[in-house]
Amino acid sequence: MPVEECAPVTILRIERAVYAVDDIATCARFFEDFGLLPSTASDRVVELTTLTGQVVELRPIDDPDLPAPVEPGNTIREVVWGVDRQESLDALVEDLRRDRTVTVDQNGVAHTVDETGFGLGLAVAAPTEADPTSFATNAYGNVQRWNKGLDPTATVRPLRICHVALNIPKDGREKAIDFYLDRLHFRATDRVLKMGTFMQCEGDDDQHNLLLCHRPDRAGVNHTSYEVRNFDEVIVGGNQMIAAGWQEARRLGRHTVGSNVFRFFHAPCGGRVEYAADMDRVDASYGERVHEETPPHHLWTLRSNREKAEQ
Repeated sequence: MPVEECAPVTILRIERAVYAVDDIATCARFFEDFGLLPSTASDRVVELTTLTGQVVELRPIDDPDLPAPVEPGNTIREVVWGVDRQESLDALVEDLRRDRTVTVDQNGVAHTVDETGFGLGLAVAAPTEADPTSFATNAYGNVQRWNKGLDPTATVRPLRICHVALNIPKDGREKAIDFYLDRLHFRATDRVLKMGTFMQCEGDDDQHNLLLCHRPDRAGVNHTSYEVRNFDEVIVGGNQMIAAGWQEARRLGRHTVGSNVFRFFHAPCGGRVEYAADMDRVDASYGERVHEETPPHHLWTLRSNREKAEQ
């Protein structure tokens, strides 16, 4: 009798980003201004969602049910990854229990920690449908929009959490990276040897869903990134945040690795958040690219003649 092959275990996306914070109301206002939709709220937990149903969860900094922090102050405590089906979740949990404690809560979400100490969750993904339609564009020789102007961009609502970037200490970085590659079946897309490793989960086609950034001696949250529909929404979303009083962390630009347009803001929950659009999509033929020298952070950033006048 032929041996039946097991179906591959597939992580599809980030399902939930869980923060521990000292001021839930301020952090909730930040994410509402950023464009996330309030979902549930209580005295101790606030949840906000993207258009595709991913959750940002805010909990008190002293919540005993959260994993221990890897850095002081407000920070991300757990990233929950969504898998394709219950069988995948069960297989991952069985494997992880070989060398670490894994608990499963009443909602069926598995909880453990990665090699750095970041909380790691696994859940069956529950995506919701969102309209990703962008406006048609015009260029010489490629006219897509006839007899119609553009309406103003409305309030920007992020489609999804597309990636998370975490800082890890340089010592032990190989073990930290290999955990995601070997145990959770991520694929390394770009290894920047002096900076970090970009990884893609099996069920997505973004150039990266996870970035582990090497730091000399510390771990912590770097940023979470949210995809919007187009370049205009990156700009307008950032303008909305500035109008609401939040501080920009990096001026408008386009990354070198990944190619996405970006705009960053300092987040009261710890680290930064990023509006992103037009990221590279890659498949297995992209391979694994190794960069001995760190590429420039960006292909370009916005500059103005006003910079010299304001000095």
